[in-house]
Amino acid sequence: TGLLKAFLDLLPQDGLDGKTVLPLATGGSLAHVLTIDYALRPVLAALGARHVTAGRFVLDSSVERGSGPDRLRPEAELDLYQAVDEFAAALRAAPAAVTAALTTTP
Repeated sequence: TGLLKAFLDLLPQDGLDGKTVLPLATGGSLAHVLTIDYALRPVLAALGARHVTAGRFVLDSSVERGSGPDRLRPEAELDLYQAVDEFAAALRAAPAAVTAALTTTP
């Protein structure tokens, strides 16, 4: 979206240097599901992200809007919890990967 592009444009060229990133996106139809892999992932890599984990796409129809706070439908909520668990595992593995790369001799 324009808002995401404006945010990414404000980041310096190395704004995500060495970071682990979890891409999340919403959209109105499954026609947009590849946006993460074909549009967002290359931008994150260009900004220096060390590791971009498997992203998640949530349909707008999975967001229940009402008089109170917006809520995710249970299946979408479970999928996002799984994405966060995978992201946390990638964060825990990151220091070990960096240490291994620094101690490996060419």
